[in-house]
Amino acid sequence: MHIGEILTADTANGTGIRLSIFVSGCTNHCKGCFQPQTWDFEYGKLYTESIEKFILEELSKNYYDGLTILGGEPFENSNQKVLVNLIRKIKTDMPEKNIWIYTGFTYDKDLIPGGCRYIECTDEILDSIDILVDGRFVEDLKNIRLNFRGSSNQRIIDMKATRKNGEVKLSPLNN
Repeated sequence: MHIGEILTADTANGTGIRLSIFVSGCTNHCKGCFQPQTWDFEYGKLYTESIEKFILEELSKNYYDGLTILGGEPFENSNQKVLVNLIRKIKTDMPEKNIWIYTGFTYDKDLIPGGCRYIECTDEILDSIDILVDGRFVEDLKNIRLNFRGSSNQRIIDMKATRKNGEVKLSPLNN
């Protein structure tokens, strides 16, 4: 996996102060994407132990509310296989930190058993995160007034409630 960018003290990609990592690689290629350079799976720097150490040390600072993972596409199969280990470490060492993931895939279609981006670690990732912002960016539905998303088809999903109830539960942040 490659990392296109790491933003420290980010306030645009979730609630509170966040550490945001942009993974590389995306097969969605949404028209109007704000990060088309991250479509390339080898864009940026190779994810290494030193980058992971930086992420964990930075995120441990008390002013961070949590981590946001976006891209590129975190749910590309090769990215999931790396991210699941990072998420495990965060949930073990910093359980008070919340985790958001942005995906161009649709939770209840693509990330479920039989879905096009469901692999052996997908459930563990989904069980471990707090918010999933799902859905492709659709340029014709772009709305700059929306909270934490670019187009009106995208959803901000409360993953704890969704996984507990077995049906999609939207976050109040959708309003």
